[in-house]
Amino acid sequence: MKLKALLPLILIALMFACSPSTKLINTWVDPSLTSETVKPFEKVLVIARVKDETSNRITEDKIVAKINTPALPSYGFLLPSDTNQMVVDEKLKKDGFDGLITMRLTEVNETLNYQQGSGGYYGGHYGGYYGGYYRGRPGGYYGYYSTPGYYTQDKTFYVETSIISLETGKLMWSGTTTTLNPIQLDETLDDIIYTIRKELMKQGLIKE
Repeated sequence: MKLKALLPLILIALMFACSPSTKLINTWVDPSLTSETVKPFEKVLVIARVKDETSNRITEDKIVAKINTPALPSYGFLLPSDTNQMVVDEKLKKDGFDGLITMRLTEVNETLNYQQGSGGYYGGHYGGYYGGYYRGRPGGYYGYYSTPGYYTQDKTFYVETSIISLETGKLMWSGTTTTLNPIQLDETLDDIIYTIRKELMKQGLIKE
């Protein structure tokens, strides 16, 4: 039986619409997960590597704020010297962490697009002293207008989010989202979290 409540306390309901610029392009879930083998996390560490240190902290705080499981951002727990994964895992388990959520920027794809110009004819009318006539033609004149073509640059950001069990050391779920030309980090994070939550619900991994 597929797990119906894999992470019932991980991602809370978000009552806002997702921006069409954010899409989930691929996802993976551990096929061995069952309701008998997995239980809800009790304490989660959130790690974000999306840009600079400030952006990382904002992202971690955003994710922590959006879940109602006890969670901690990595910047408040990990030290610069914590580079050995096995040592860090033991440190996390010792402090009661059993889950890990990671979000990282994996790629930025830039594309250059050409927007075709446009043109056409326009008509007008002469009035005044000519009484609607000019050179023997009734009140009309014609001209041509045009707008030049131009280039635009789009940036697509690829973000990978993973949910890991520290008890088993296994990846439970992962997904990659793309966001086209993000403007504000806060809104982009809301869109990504909403998109991920929607997919987890679709897969029956969290409850509505």
